[in-house]
Amino acid sequence: MNYQQTLEYLLTRLPLFSKIGAAAYKKDITNTILLCETVGNPQNKIKTIHVAGTNGKGSVSHMLGAILQRSGYKTGLYTSPHLKDFRERIKVDGEYISEEFVVSFVENIKNISEEINPSFFELTVVMALQYFAEQKVDIAVIETGLGGRLDSTNVITPQLSIITNIGYDHVNILGDTLEKIAFEKAGIIKPNVPVVIGESLPETKSIFIEKATQCNAEIVFAEDRFSINSSILKDNVLEVAVYETITQQKEKYALDLNGIYQQKNLLTVLTAVEQLKKSGINFEKEKVFTALNSVKKLTGLHGRWDIIGLQPMIALDVAHNQDGIKQLLQQISLCNYKKLHIIFGIVKDKDANKILSLLPENAMYYFTKAQIPRALPENELLEKSKSYNLNGEKYKEVNEALKAAIKKADKEDLIVVCGSVFIVGEINPDNSLY
Repeated sequence: MNYQQTLEYLLTRLPLFSKIGAAAYKKDITNTILLCETVGNPQNKIKTIHVAGTNGKGSVSHMLGAILQRSGYKTGLYTSPHLKDFRERIKVDGEYISEEFVVSFVENIKNISEEINPSFFELTVVMALQYFAEQKVDIAVIETGLGGRLDSTNVITPQLSIITNIGYDHVNILGDTLEKIAFEKAGIIKPNVPVVIGESLPETKSIFIEKATQCNAEIVFAEDRFSINSSILKDNVLEVAVYETITQQKEKYALDLNGIYQQKNLLTVLTAVEQLKKSGINFEKEKVFTALNSVKKLTGLHGRWDIIGLQPMIALDVAHNQDGIKQLLQQISLCNYKKLHIIFGIVKDKDANKILSLLPENAMYYFTKAQIPRALPENELLEKSKSYNLNGEKYKEVNEALKAAIKKADKEDLIVVCGSVFIVGEINPDNSLY
């Protein structure tokens, strides 16, 4: 098979969560272990950092990847899902995995793959680990896909574990309480491996402490180490003044990931950097500053308050659950605009009613869907929205909705595309940064 045929095989032959949801989720890591054994257990040949959480884990992974890369370490980065190109998931120093490696890897494990029928995610996790091992990376940042305890990435024993936060998402799989979700995320905590908690809640803090105690793992809460002194969005850059608790010093950072919610992720990253220093990884302060100001350039992260147009301003954001939408609305509140236009689509397994209840009534809505079976049809979304006094129209796909919004909007208006990673990923190149 050539690359396109191989990609088609991966996307159609293997159960894919983005398309079918929970049916693609395997509630153990047996397949991942078998695949790892087939290719020589690459997870044991590389140093890793493991990142879990409801929101922010992608941003934290990319920030850490950029810092390590800028600090002179050959850095692997595994994240999901991808927006445009499958190879976005697996990078070394910001460069996509080669098409040749994808083809050869799939061919080499095809026999066992067809025997055990792994999910798309299980196979791609092992592909990433094998690629990083062959590339001889100094360290790899590995983002969980879903949960932690039973996530395919949980075959690694990292230098550091990170849990960004806990919120309601994938409740049909992870549990319907914050405590249950925290228990699943805490599953990445390993014996004698330090763990950083980005944000904690009264319902979740004791769960993390208990798991860390069982594992004899040092646990550090970012909120105990750093706090936000001030922040301002200026010229599309988020300027954040951070207060360090122990030294009582204040440092200023300029982030090219400019969503206001990134200030929370920054505290998690700075705490992680502190912990990594203890394990012998060296960071120069100036390189940390420059890396955080160029994450998009170094690692290629998109879809987090991406401004793709002005007059009217057009922003893309992958916010797709209750906490994510709340953070996005906070971002919108900081913007100056005449009228707000929201292009919105969601997948079936999210709690549409709870998310719709958060959305502002004074916006014009363009309800749409991603082109995947898992997407909630736009007509159903429109009907649900009426219960929350949200006024708008339906569109078969996101680019049709975006064109309609641009046509209706004045130069002083704000257009936001949100609700699903897949909605953002389907924006045509003519309408986006990509």
